[in-house]
Amino acid sequence: MSGFDTRCIHGDGEPGFQDPARAISFPIYQSASFAHTEAGTHTGYDYTRQTNPTRARLEEVMSSLEGSSDTMAFCSGMAAINCLFERFKPGDHIICSEDLYGGTNRLLKTVCGKNGISVTFLDTGKLEEVEKAIRPETRLLYIETPTNPMMMVTDISKASALARSHGILTAVDNTFLSPYFQNPIALGADIVVHSGTKYLGGHNDTLSGFLCVKDRALAEEYRQVFKTLGGALMPFDSWLMLRGIKTLPLRMERQQESARIIAKWLQGQKKVTKVYYIGLPEHPGYETNLRQARGSGAMISFRVGSRETALEVLHRVRLITFAESLGGLESLITYPRLQTHPDLTEEEAEHLGITDTLLRLSVGAEDVEDIIADLAQALE
Repeated sequence: MSGFDTRCIHGDGEPGFQDPARAISFPIYQSASFAHTEAGTHTGYDYTRQTNPTRARLEEVMSSLEGSSDTMAFCSGMAAINCLFERFKPGDHIICSEDLYGGTNRLLKTVCGKNGISVTFLDTGKLEEVEKAIRPETRLLYIETPTNPMMMVTDISKASALARSHGILTAVDNTFLSPYFQNPIALGADIVVHSGTKYLGGHNDTLSGFLCVKDRALAEEYRQVFKTLGGALMPFDSWLMLRGIKTLPLRMERQQESARIIAKWLQGQKKVTKVYYIGLPEHPGYETNLRQARGSGAMISFRVGSRETALEVLHRVRLITFAESLGGLESLITYPRLQTHPDLTEEEAEHLGITDTLLRLSVGAEDVEDIIADLAQALE
């Protein structure tokens, strides 16, 4: 197998579908349907909701990067996560990281709850708590690492081994580190999910999601759910994702380098009371992340002394954009309590630390001195 950077550009080699023109940039097959050669025979593509050459090429590349037997590309990260949970039935039980993206939390509590699936939220970094929570009907261990937005870390190898010993699947949301820095399947996970909107796309210009499945038989089960739900990524968006992934290594290295500098700088600011970044040696998950990942990424959360200070920072930033999302070339700052996690109860938010003094920073690819200068004037 080729190196990671090469696979971002070429996948594992020749695509499964050969474009007649041999275009360097894989073509956008903007077609809803494809002609059959005769009754019962087709080219492998018939209807874009099910299969499309551009999306298939993207899925091949993602399978190469995550080491999965198959990957399905969705119209959003939430569509991918919804497909993951749709496999389970009433009476099934899921154990889930308690600190995770608010949309996933909402989906589990509302849609999965409506469907009769029970969920236990806990700190998946504490394996003794995970083991105590396992029931005969437990079917899935769902992990974010690092978590959104508190940057908590779970040992994927140990957690996967524990789940496997009880016949439970393990799924990992790998959005924050991307396959460039972390490969959960190689660490024992069965399924990897991504919001491709973030680092994989990298340009804040399209939504996408991925479900990468290790086992072929399980992947075929998910293919049936995938084509039935109808949340497939469209051809043009698939092409944008192929283009974005080509520069993933370059962007991740640059953004991580800046994040390390900014995290250390934030620690010295009098209005900042706490910095959450897994690349800082004092982070409680630092050693675990060092063992299982090749980097610490470019996501930083930090706490300021008051709600007023937090709101002032959001109002005063100029280069950094006050907006939801993350992972693009542009630096974005987010207010988790009102933007990404508004559905948490006050008790839940307080327990997790997602309060009105917490800010989340997605470090972009601007000059690091300019990002720091903007933060400095916003924190004055």
